[in-house]
Formats: sequence, structure tokens, C-alpha cells
Amino acid sequence: MAVFNVRVPNDLASRFNARAAAFGGRSARLRQLIEGDCADAGVAAGGPPKLRTAARLMVRLAAPEAAHVTAQAARLALPRAGWVAALVRRHGRGTPTFGTVDTYALVAVQAELRRIGVNVNQIARAMNTAVMEGRVLAAELTSIDDFRQELSAHLTAVREAFAGNLAYWDAEL
Repeated sequence: MAVFNVRVPNDLASRFNARAAAFGGRSARLRQLIEGDCADAGVAAGGPPKLRTAARLMVRLAAPEAAHVTAQAARLALPRAGWVAALVRRHGRGTPTFGTVDTYALVAVQAELRRIGVNVNQIARAMNTAVMEGRVLAAELTSIDDFRQELSAHLTAVREAFAGNLAYWDAEL
């Protein structure tokens, strides 16, 4: 493995260390920068140059269409090029694209579903190992039904989010 040594002024080193802390430290950040630089140059690690698989496309739009793209992209908190790429991706591959706010909402729903799953597993484990009397068993069954209803609501929300996203990209505007 190669080792790089570089001399920099102390104030520059201090500033770099402060910024690199957010990326895992000085060595990790330097490794990321070197890998990023080589990736931009099309050089794969230990191999021949990488071929680009993405194509750049320039589209000229009239002012009303450009305003529409700008407005739609802003609604989803996407850059204009990202919105156009998402539209093409949806029609070309059927893949949904979510805006920033929707992505955060789906992450929150996923976290809730994970929490519910943990709770249901704990209840199931407790019911399998414990000897329960009638009232205790009824309380546990009520808890399981509450979790089932909550899980069903979250799953419905996820389905609605995907259906709404797909409908958005399919809509004739």
C-alpha cells in the first residue's frame, strides 16, 4: 500500500483537520478526496479507465415550459435537471423518484415500522416463554392488536406514498 506525505502550513493543517473531522478524520478524508479525484478522471482502482454510463443531454425549452420545470422541481426540492432526469427515469424505467421532504418522510415511516417490529417480536417472545393468566393474556393480546393496527396504518401510508409518487410522474400536466 502506498503512503503519501505532504507538508502544509500549520494553520492549513488545523483548518483541514477541523473539516475532515466530519468525514472520519484526516486519513479518511484524504482517501475520499483521492478516490474522488481518480473517479472524476475515469480511472478505476487498479484497472483501466472507467467508461461513463451516463449521457449528458441539453434541452432548450420555451419560457413557459422552463417555468413549469422550475416550479415542479421546487415543489420536490430537486434541481431542475434532477426533476427532468426523474421524469425520464420514470417513463423509461418505471422507477419512482422522491423529493427531499418525501424521502425524509419515508425514512421516518421506515423507522416507525422497525420500532413496531421490535415491539411485536418482544411481545411474541414474552408470550412464548411466559405462563399467563386470563387477564394478563387478554392485555397482551390487546397490545398485539394495537401494534397490528399501527403497523397496518404505516404500511398504508407507504403504499399511498408510492402510489402518489407514481401518479405524479404519470400525470398529464
